Amino acid sequence: MAYRGPYLDAEGANMAHDLVITGGTVVDGTGAVPVRADVAVDGDRITAVGAVDTAGAGRVIDAEGRHVTPGFVDLHSHLDAQVAWDPQMSSSCYHGVTSVMMGNCGMTFAPLRPGQAEVLANAMESVEDIPASSILQGLSWDWETYGQYLDAIDEVPKGINTGGYVGDVAIRLYVAGDAACERDFVATPEQLSQMAAQVDEAIRSGAFGYSISRSLFHRVPDGRNVPGTWSDPSEFFTIAAPLGELGRGVLESAPRYNLENQPGSRVEEELAWMAEISRSLGRPFSFNLQQIRDLGDHYRQVMELAEQANNNGSQLRPQITPRSVGVLFSLAANTLIDDVPAFAEISHLDLAGRLAGIRDPERRARIIEQGSSKDVDPFTRMYLMPADEPVRYEYTDDDSIAAIAQRTGIHPVEAYLDTLDRSDGRAIVNWPVMNQSSEAIEEMVTSPVTILGLADTGAHATQIMDASQPTYLLSHWVRDLGVLSLQEGIRRLTSDTADFIGYVDRGVIKEGAYADLNVLDIDGMALALPEIVHDFPGGAPRFVQKASGIDHSIVNGVPFMEAGEHTGALAGRLLRSTDA
Repeated sequence: MAYRGPYLDAEGANMAHDLVITGGTVVDGTGAVPVRADVAVDGDRITAVGAVDTAGAGRVIDAEGRHVTPGFVDLHSHLDAQVAWDPQMSSSCYHGVTSVMMGNCGMTFAPLRPGQAEVLANAMESVEDIPASSILQGLSWDWETYGQYLDAIDEVPKGINTGGYVGDVAIRLYVAGDAACERDFVATPEQLSQMAAQVDEAIRSGAFGYSISRSLFHRVPDGRNVPGTWSDPSEFFTIAAPLGELGRGVLESAPRYNLENQPGSRVEEELAWMAEISRSLGRPFSFNLQQIRDLGDHYRQVMELAEQANNNGSQLRPQITPRSVGVLFSLAANTLIDDVPAFAEISHLDLAGRLAGIRDPERRARIIEQGSSKDVDPFTRMYLMPADEPVRYEYTDDDSIAAIAQRTGIHPVEAYLDTLDRSDGRAIVNWPVMNQSSEAIEEMVTSPVTILGLADTGAHATQIMDASQPTYLLSHWVRDLGVLSLQEGIRRLTSDTADFIGYVDRGVIKEGAYADLNVLDIDGMALALPEIVHDFPGGAPRFVQKASGIDHSIVNGVPFMEAGEHTGALAGRLLRSTDA
């Protein structure tokens, strides 16, 4: 439905609103001070903000004591395949997210040559831990160009608005085939021209930008780094040139900060070429940033260099997440004792079978005996997430599995088994591998140069669960610590990310904007314990994480989630950079 103004139909007669949210405190996404106001919705648009007559309204939502915000915009997901079989796009849907961006870290499923589906699916599994078998089963694979891929995604039902970048990895494989994976591969001028043509086609078809992988951790299944890792940055200037020519689209990268097999960093080198390409093309550039204990103040150096570059005409936004990034261990998936022979004998069983196995006195004794030789040191950096306590991501040394074991005079393996037994196998162990320092996270969260991202929804299915970052930001950094004001926290989750990507009329509450909205109980916001489900094609497992305190999420004017449950409505849309 086209926007027609707040109260009148096309003939100028009074008309009842489709939906009115009454009595709430509106946090409009711009950073403005919250105000008490009603919000009216007609069709897919916000048509009034203020005092609204509810007479005859199709539905009224009472938001007394609640905050009304724009829907959250997540600029870093890997839902490129999951969108085809999971219209809710969980776990984003549980955390107030109403719009996402796919195609990050150079990983996309288009452009696609005949016979390359398995290559791209296997590469995605290797890099992002999304099962290739599920990807191959779940997608139609009836496209060649990125624009045709977008057309295919446009056809599937969606609860959440979805846009995408075109990925460098797929482009290089499309043009050069397997040779692009070789470390010494150098694209010819003709190949670079063909790659640039693919970017041009993608942007003209509605892609929001061009993504790149440079991380040494990103590898294809045979162990080689993904295409582009070792490329001279001059290649990216040529391939990305259409963004500057069209004046549309952003760049995104998983950078290569570290040197290979040796200490030290190459932060200055990596920031230099990203700053120059941003400046020369006149386009924004976002890239992953995490604090890692072994790299010292690396994160601070990145932010400082980005600020310096922006003062000289670049548009760099280091992309961060507001909590630790940890590998999760669950009895239903990967455990701390997978390498113990007595447990390996039952590792093929489901959760109930594994739980029965560790409760068997004879097997339990063997697991403890065999596990007693394991090095205790790693357990000092692994932390318990009990099943019967509120979920948190702030830990002290006393929370470690090693400390728990020491207090009771037993080996960490035995302490781990005790925990699994008491929780009926539900307890989770978190091993933070990035963002281990709360002080560093606070620096990144409060820096004006950074931008929120890295939720990674859809990726790392049985390893990591970071899709809950909006709930964590608002409950921890805003409500509990007051490090950010509520209006600033909401701005960071809405207009800041929407404007950066180029999502039109989203991320704000104002007349004429799209009606992507949340009704939040800030005081009641809390995270549920991550859990394993088997709902990917073929029954493959993955972590999901739910939350409380998000009373309503509305997408394009239609109630989508209520109290953490799907309403059944699927009003999400494919978003394109060509949208007016």
